[in-house]
Amino acid sequence: MTADNELLRKSMTGVGLLAGGANVIMQLAHPSVGYGVVESRVESGQINRHPMKRTRTTLSYLAVAGMADDDVKTAYRRATDRSHAAVRSTADSPVKYNAFDPKLQLWVAACLYRGFEDVYLALYDAPEPGFIDEMYSRSHVLGSTLQMPEDMWPADRAAFDKYWDAALDDVHIDPTVRRYLYGIASATFVKPAVLHPLIGPFMRFVTTGFLPQRFRDEMELPWDPVKERRFALLLRVLALGNRMTPVAVRQFPFNALLWDVRRRMRSGRKLV
Repeated sequence: MTADNELLRKSMTGVGLLAGGANVIMQLAHPSVGYGVVESRVESGQINRHPMKRTRTTLSYLAVAGMADDDVKTAYRRATDRSHAAVRSTADSPVKYNAFDPKLQLWVAACLYRGFEDVYLALYDAPEPGFIDEMYSRSHVLGSTLQMPEDMWPADRAAFDKYWDAALDDVHIDPTVRRYLYGIASATFVKPAVLHPLIGPFMRFVTTGFLPQRFRDEMELPWDPVKERRFALLLRVLALGNRMTPVAVRQFPFNALLWDVRRRMRSGRKLV
């Protein structure tokens, strides 16, 4: 493995998927992104109706952005563009949005980066000095794989922190988006529904644990020192299990999804 995107690759683990719900909440906490998803007219991309397909395409994008060669990125971008073409606000929308807006793509990419960094730091030992700085600079692919120009990515982590702090001023989750995101936090899209009472409380706990406090407050999700200690213990257990897992198994399902994208390209099947 080369140095390129090693942070992303090492953060792409099955264990890391537990942070997925929190990252979705962070992305959709921007009202334009939130309503772009809640109001989306792309029926096949709605997670409550097509949970397997939406999960596959979302994780496939991450695998492509972080692990694929340029030809695969180009093909996936074209497929995603066709899907995103219908994601734009109407006269009745509470906020304006357009899936091709590079500023919104920058926000989504920033949330993804923040999530990958959190997972990396939770699962691995402290990196060598400068490692995360270098990997940060390469993480523009999380947005530049789509329409975000590479030069929109903040120049370094100090610039990123400044961007992030300013962008938090736009964060607001209203009751409509909160109801949708509460379902994400509780994994209500998982079938069959009989599983919800079993997995819902655990997923809300994990999702809330991965959320920064600002987003917990917006979601009205309670948190306290006892939960924080339990969450820290869970992370230590997960980190130990992750280190003991062979790399090929550790990277599942991302490696399998990247293989599937390449297979779909060869056979002419839809990528998204």
